[in-house]
Amino acid sequence: MTSGTNNDWWIRGGHVVDPANGIDGVTDVVIRDGRIAAVGTMDHVHDVQEVDATGKIVSPAWLDIHVHLRQPGFDAKETVRTGTEAAVAGGFSTVACMPNTKPALDSPEVLAELAAKVAEEGVARVLPIATITKGRTGGEAVDFDALVAAGAIGFSDDGDTTADSAIMRAALEASVRLDRPVIVHCEDKAIAHGAMNEGEVSKRLGISGIPAAAEEIIIARDLMLAELTGGWLHVCHVSTGRGAELIAEAKRRGVHVTAEVMPHHLVMSDEWVGGSRTLHNTIEPAGQPGTPGDPNTKVNPPLRPVKDTELLLKAVQEGVFDCFGTDHAPHAFPEKAGTTFEQAAMGMSGLEFAFPATYALVRAGHLTLNDLIRLWTVEPADLLRSELGTLSVGAVADVTVFDPELAWTVTPEALKTKSANTPLLGMTLRGRSILTLVNGEARHHV
Repeated sequence: MTSGTNNDWWIRGGHVVDPANGIDGVTDVVIRDGRIAAVGTMDHVHDVQEVDATGKIVSPAWLDIHVHLRQPGFDAKETVRTGTEAAVAGGFSTVACMPNTKPALDSPEVLAELAAKVAEEGVARVLPIATITKGRTGGEAVDFDALVAAGAIGFSDDGDTTADSAIMRAALEASVRLDRPVIVHCEDKAIAHGAMNEGEVSKRLGISGIPAAAEEIIIARDLMLAELTGGWLHVCHVSTGRGAELIAEAKRRGVHVTAEVMPHHLVMSDEWVGGSRTLHNTIEPAGQPGTPGDPNTKVNPPLRPVKDTELLLKAVQEGVFDCFGTDHAPHAFPEKAGTTFEQAAMGMSGLEFAFPATYALVRAGHLTLNDLIRLWTVEPADLLRSELGTLSVGAVADVTVFDPELAWTVTPEALKTKSANTPLLGMTLRGRSILTLVNGEARHHV
C-alpha cells in the first residue's frame, strides 16, 4: 500500500463484484473524500493510498442484519468496541444489533444511549433493532412509532418468541404504516425444553432434544398473522427445511415475508455436537474430531440434521432466503467452556467466520460469487431501507477486500470478538478480509 490521504484510495486489479450495478470482473475502484469516485481500469491515480488487489475479491462492505453486541448490560460477553472490531475484521461495515440487552432496547432513551456509545467506541456502523414488547417480557407492546422516530430499523423480541398473538398482530399492523419489519425468533417454548436438535444424535448422546416443530409451529403462526394484517414479517435464522418450505409457500401467496439463513445452519449439523468437524456442503478439509457435547456447538435454533443443511442450501439457490446473517452471539468463557452442555448458554460467535463459511459454498460450486455478495450486501441493505451495499459512483465508500485463499487458524488470539465461543477453534479456514473501509477510512487492515 502506498501513501495518500486517509480516505482516498485506488484499489486496483481486484475481482470487483457489485451486484447492485451488474459489475463482476477484474477492474479498479477509486475513492475520493470517502465516496466512490470511479469503477473501471485506470492507468494512474494521483494522491491516493494504492492497494494491489490482484487475486483478491473487492465488494461493497458487507451488512449483517442479525448481531448481538451485548451492550448495554452484558459487557463480559461483548462490547460495542469489540463487537464492531469483530465486524470490520469479518468484512462488515454495518451491523443491525438485537435488543436483548439490559436494559432492553425498548425506548428512545435507551436507543439514544446506545447511539452515544457507538459514536464514542464503534468502528462500524450500528443500526438498532428495538423490542416488540416492553422489557422484552411479552406483556405490553412498545411505542412503535416513537422507536422508529428514534432510529429503530425494526422490531424483535429475539431470543424469545412473542407468545401473545394479539401483540404480534399489533406489531405487524404497525409495520404496514412504518415500513419496518417485525423480526421474529420462532420457538414454541412449551415444547422447546431441550439443549440440541431432537433426533438420532441427541438420543445417542443422551442430551435433551428440541424438535423441529418448535420452530415450524411459530413460523406458521406468524405467517398467518402477516397474511391477516398485510404486515412485514422477517423470519430470523431459519434452521429447518420445512420452515423454508412454509416461507416459500407464503411468498407464493403474496405474503409480505422476508427471511434469513445463517452460515452455521448451512455448513454445520447436529453431528457437530457429536464431535464431527466436517463442513457440510463444502469441499473444505475436515478438522480434527471435537469432544462430543462441546458447549460451543450449542446454539438456538439448534444445529439440525445434515439433510436440513442440504434443504436450506437448496432454498438459498431457489431464492427463498432474502439474505444471510450471522446471529453473532458472544458468550463469556464461564457460560460456555466452563459448564456442561445442558447448562451452557446458547449461541456462537459468527462475524469473523461469515466469509470463509459462505465462500466455501462458492468454492464447492453451490453458489455464484455474485449471489454470495448479493446476499451479504444489496439485499440486506434493502431490508434495512439503506442505500449502502453498492459501489455506485457517489455512494459512501464502504468497501471490503477479501483474500479468498488466505489460510488462518481459529484461535482466541486471532479473533477480535471478546468471546471466542465457536466450535471452529483449532480449525484452519480459507478466506478472510484484508481491508475493510467504512466511509473511506480503513477500520481493518492486514
